[in-house]
Amino acid sequence: MRLPFLRRPSTGRRRLLATLLLVGLGATTLSACGGGTPEGAVRIGYSAWPGWIPWKVTEEKGLFGVPVTLQWFDGYLDSINALNAGQLDCNSQTLNDTISSIAGGADLQVVLTNDNSTGNDQIIVAEGIRTVADLKGKRVAAEEGTVDHYLLLLGLEKAGLSADDITFVPLETGAAAAAFVAGQVDAVGVFAPFTTQALKRPGSSTLFTSADFPGAISDHLVCRREFVEANPEKVQKIVDAWFATLAEMQANPEASLAILSARAGVSEEEYRAYEAGTTLFSLEDNLKALAPGSTMASLPYAAGQISAFLQQVGLAQSPPKLEGLFEGRFLKAVKAN
Repeated sequence: MRLPFLRRPSTGRRRLLATLLLVGLGATTLSACGGGTPEGAVRIGYSAWPGWIPWKVTEEKGLFGVPVTLQWFDGYLDSINALNAGQLDCNSQTLNDTISSIAGGADLQVVLTNDNSTGNDQIIVAEGIRTVADLKGKRVAAEEGTVDHYLLLLGLEKAGLSADDITFVPLETGAAAAAFVAGQVDAVGVFAPFTTQALKRPGSSTLFTSADFPGAISDHLVCRREFVEANPEKVQKIVDAWFATLAEMQANPEASLAILSARAGVSEEEYRAYEAGTTLFSLEDNLKALAPGSTMASLPYAAGQISAFLQQVGLAQSPPKLEGLFEGRFLKAVKAN
């Protein structure tokens, strides 16, 4: 999901499989959202991440084109659980978490890519650590199974190291940042806002970020497959609305920024400061990402790599079923029109 201005409990945007409750959630998951859902309205969840906050612009400008109940979650994990339990029709979540849910038995489809993380996920190190090779033998904290854990492993692999070359300290993201600031670990993998917290340690610096691994951390609108199959016209309206929202933000940047910063609860200046760390996807970006490829810029390739990661760290006992995960017909229809 992150930014100093996006204040929420530290359960985080970036969990993978730690709590996938596919049954027995009852009615508690949506308590953070409040209010009821009008009959027939599409239930869409979103939480604190700049690639998803534009949905607030969609709502306020009346761009959905179909009745929608947009439900804000202070805890990102709650939104994933709500989707898995059928309490949402669609949710804003990472590809990593989506594949995790599929590994746990959920039947989901990605219908839209909102953005890629391009710097808002970081590996931050103590003074004296200048290269990835310097991490060898060091204590490195991250929330196990999150995309920042994944980012750490990607960085190690690129430098010719493995997880066995470090002492991995599994901590919840907020606790990991605090442990790093307190000098209890030598490095930490965190996403904003915890990046800002971690960098308060004197002499600390960012070793590498999600910008160094394009496509490794992508964010999406994900729907339950049965909802997509039963309501293709509604899904099309929502996908259309995303691109209408991007056009609105470009045409009226100041008014849009006011909406975005208000939803985030911070000043417009604070919001602007973190925009580079999240790259919103255009229609062409979306279509290009769906194409087969051999890098993380290709979603099918990225899905395979993430699936392997889940199995490697023990979060999936067998390969998640990825067939039909990416539903591109709605994007193609936008292109055609």
